[in-house]
Amino acid sequence: MARVRFVVRGMVQGVGFRWFVWREGQRLGLVGVARNMSDGTVEVLAEGNDEALGELERALNRGPTAARVERVDKSDLPREVHLPNSFETD
Repeated sequence: MARVRFVVRGMVQGVGFRWFVWREGQRLGLVGVARNMSDGTVEVLAEGNDEALGELERALNRGPTAARVERVDKSDLPREVHLPNSFETD
């Protein structure tokens, strides 16, 4: 199982982005969390197989209809970071 952190930049708060991520995460069988950050980005922490995480990354770049995604940064997520047993929003 791979673990990644995505930071989504652009107009991604107040447009249903976390709900969109939750729905995609559930559909893909991932565990993780999506949360709004104080700098206007959305942080997504996720764990699952490489194929599902790749599909999530493509979805994050697309975003929901009202969002305007400028960039998605991806990095590895250390094992020490706790993730929930399902996909959640914070």
